[in-house]
Amino acid sequence: MADDPDGFASSIKPLFREKDRQSMLSYFDLWSYDDVSTHADAILDRLRDGTMPCDRPWPEAQISLFQRWTETGKPL
Repeated sequence: MADDPDGFASSIKPLFREKDRQSMLSYFDLWSYDDVSTHADAILDRLRDGTMPCDRPWPEAQISLFQRWTETGKPL
C-alpha cells in the first residue's frame, strides 16, 4: 500500500541517496522496488556490516527500518 508508513516509496527509497544509487547502478537500482526487493538480504547484510553505503554506515534506526521492511513482506 502506497501510504504504508514502512512502504518502499515512503520509507525505504528515501533512505538511498542519489550518490548511493549511482554507485550501485551497474549491479541494481536502489530506487527500484523490484531490484531492492530482490536483493534485500544482500543489502541488509551490507548495511549491517557497515560496507554499504561506501562512505559511511547507516545509523542503527535506518538499518532497523530496512530490516522491518524486509520482515513485513516488503510492502510497496
